Amino acid sequence: MTFRAAVITFPGSNCDRDMAVAIEKVSGTAAMRVWHGDAHLPEDLDFIALPGGFSYGDYLRSGAMAANSPIMRSVKRRAERGVPVLGVCNGFQVLTEAGLLPGALMRNASQNFICRTVALTVENSQSLFTAGYENGQTIRIPVAHHDGNYFADEDTLDRLEGEGRVAFRYAENCNGSRRDIAGILNAAGNVLGMMPHPERAIDAAHGGTDGVALFENAVKALATV
Repeated sequence: MTFRAAVITFPGSNCDRDMAVAIEKVSGTAAMRVWHGDAHLPEDLDFIALPGGFSYGDYLRSGAMAANSPIMRSVKRRAERGVPVLGVCNGFQVLTEAGLLPGALMRNASQNFICRTVALTVENSQSLFTAGYENGQTIRIPVAHHDGNYFADEDTLDRLEGEGRVAFRYAENCNGSRRDIAGILNAAGNVLGMMPHPERAIDAAHGGTDGVALFENAVKALATV
């Protein structure tokens, strides 16, 4: 099977190359690079990634303008049809602004930009993104954000908890996120948004490899479809 992945680039994206490198390293196939102004995605895509960065300079709200880019209409349609979509950092912000995930990413509680490796606890190891981990496992993944403070109302938080849609939590909350949430899934389990950068944790020479399992499991899961 040839793994066909697309990495979306918005004006201000700065992790799109990192994401493409991670996908190619794990899958053995180069990811397609798609510009935000394109209106359509190929029909036979297996995986879509929205990378980190500062799309449109984070004007209005982080991810708000990117969520209305022409390509996002196609991303939404693919997500609704079950195509896996991964949004990392700014990509997570875009997913919430586009309505593909609930809640919002607010300014860090410290009001400071945070850039360091943090410990995460795996909360759900049953999704196509996380099945390479174990429930309760601690992994170390870099973060780099100014607006990573996850917020949702209590009813939404209770629903996320009750439906097993919290994928990752911060072992030590670095940004004020409600209930220490670092990553969440949609109801169908095919959309994951997370603030930490797994694509920056795929090479021991760069500090760690705890992000590899996320990409590996997505490739393996899709290969069995």
